[in-house]
Amino acid sequence: MAVDPDAFRRAVGRFATGVTVITTVFEGQPFAITANSFTSVSLDPLLVLVSVGKMSRFHTPVLGAGVWGVSVLAADMREASRFFASQDRHDAQTLFESWKHSIGAATGVVLLTDALAAFECRTVLTYEGGDHTLLLGEVVALEGSSRDAPPLLFYRGMYRELAADH
Repeated sequence: MAVDPDAFRRAVGRFATGVTVITTVFEGQPFAITANSFTSVSLDPLLVLVSVGKMSRFHTPVLGAGVWGVSVLAADMREASRFFASQDRHDAQTLFESWKHSIGAATGVVLLTDALAAFECRTVLTYEGGDHTLLLGEVVALEGSSRDAPPLLFYRGMYRELAADH
């Protein structure tokens, strides 16, 4: 008995996730995509994993570059999430002009300045995952923010925020 893909999507959507912007630089050009499929994997060595759609404009550049960045978005960064989720508006010359950013010293990838945390990663393994490729990356540099802001969350197809602590 096959599982209905729409039912699967609805069920998976009930798992709350954080929201990130994944970046790379390939042949001197920056690329970025919004992703909620980011997870820590190991402390020894320091490893994280992201899932990248094979049909995205980001797929070939991130595989070719072998390095990537992860910027963990704060709740006030919804517009950045929406912008980088749209594949059709990206021009390498103007991709980051509206967003405060820095260039990672270890990899040369763009990191969003207002992010809650930012990781620079080197791909160590890739895995076929249906219509996605899973990238296992070693964390080679890390930036933590001193911002006291809640994270941007995604749940049931919508952006969400944590309730205030009581």
